[in-house]
Amino acid sequence: MYCRVKRQNLDREFFVYIPDGIDTSSPVPLLFGLHGYTSRAVWFLGYSNFQPIADEEKFIIIYPQGSILQSTGQTHWNVGGWTTTSSTDDVDFISSLIDWSAENYNINLNRVYSTGMSNGGYMSYRLACELSYKTAAIASVTGSMTPQTYNNCSPNHPTAVLQIHGDVDGVVPYYGDWKGRSIPDVMNYWKEYNDCQFEDISTVPDVNEDGDGGFFFVYDQCLADIQSQLYLMTNMGHEWPRFSNGNDIDAAQVIWQFFSQYDIDGRINE
Repeated sequence: MYCRVKRQNLDREFFVYIPDGIDTSSPVPLLFGLHGYTSRAVWFLGYSNFQPIADEEKFIIIYPQGSILQSTGQTHWNVGGWTTTSSTDDVDFISSLIDWSAENYNINLNRVYSTGMSNGGYMSYRLACELSYKTAAIASVTGSMTPQTYNNCSPNHPTAVLQIHGDVDGVVPYYGDWKGRSIPDVMNYWKEYNDCQFEDISTVPDVNEDGDGGFFFVYDQCLADIQSQLYLMTNMGHEWPRFSNGNDIDAAQVIWQFFSQYDIDGRINE
């Protein structure tokens, strides 16, 4: 479903995916899928591949459209870094979409998640920092935290964070640049904030048998019984990994498996 709304004098757009046969007599989770810089919501909807998982697991997805950054003429999320000239309040926009969703659907407001590719990953981190009271957990694929997000981060609850990154990403380098902190810095921030006491590193199997796999970092024994996780994929660049594209993990599957364990209070005990 395609929707348009006026927010802070901007025409904003978003797509809503509602699985067939969803039972809204019980509250359902809400997932935000955020596209990358210069990209489009409809493109991310197409390649991120969350819809089959939503059909099976019964959650609603919103794919918002970023606004135009006037200095470049490109679509963006306002996260600082290279978007510091932006005046768009995207935290307010996402917050308003959560409220809109709760008014129109039976949303479990304790289970609102955000994920995104690149600039959408940066934005998901900003939501974890600045919209923490409405955000249960986040996942970033090829994104990071800008210096502004990192320095001003102020979450109000232990937050499960998942990062997926390639070690040869030339757009958002693993070891950081002026636009974003290094991924080790990012993971260390959440390890310390969540007071995680244990770290484990294992290998990601070379599923496609191309000689590459990756490393899986788990930060465990954290407050509220959450985890933070990092998939560092060998010889992967700036991309959204999918089995159908010859990758060793499928981002959508990994992300939902991670999210499904947590609500805003921590690990879900069922």
